[in-house]
Amino acid sequence: MTTDLDEFNAFVTHLEYPMYVITAAAGGERDGCLVGFATQCSIHPPRFLVCLSVKNRTFRIAETAPVLAVHLVADDQHELAALFGGETADEVDKLAQWPWHQGPEGVPILSDVGNIFVGRVLARADLGDHMGHLLQPIAAREESGTEALGSQGARDIDAGHPA
Repeated sequence: MTTDLDEFNAFVTHLEYPMYVITAAAGGERDGCLVGFATQCSIHPPRFLVCLSVKNRTFRIAETAPVLAVHLVADDQHELAALFGGETADEVDKLAQWPWHQGPEGVPILSDVGNIFVGRVLARADLGDHMGHLLQPIAAREESGTEALGSQGARDIDAGHPA
């Protein structure tokens, strides 16, 4: 083993994370972005951790949003991933290009996404270039038989802004 971070960076390129679109609404604004850093982090009580890049607009809205919506991107929804991961809301209104409706606390709920939950933000933690949002699920919809788009399948999407 070495202390070389290049070895760690090579290690994480082998990992396969499910991809999510996170949406937020606060202060009369709304947005969404593609996220690969998210995971269930407690069973009882149920908790989920979403990490948002501090450089994007969704993060700026999520800083004060009471809830976030977590949409699991299906393996046949590359177009959804490309829109929310390859465009920046500083230049493009992504929600004008994908059908949605208001969910709890006004959070955008994307249409045609089978697996989604809305979580109340319990805590936020500085995690470096990402901010962790600890969520308590308050509403959910599950569609069985859906396979998630993994991070390896989304590698071709050029980020709308640097991570």
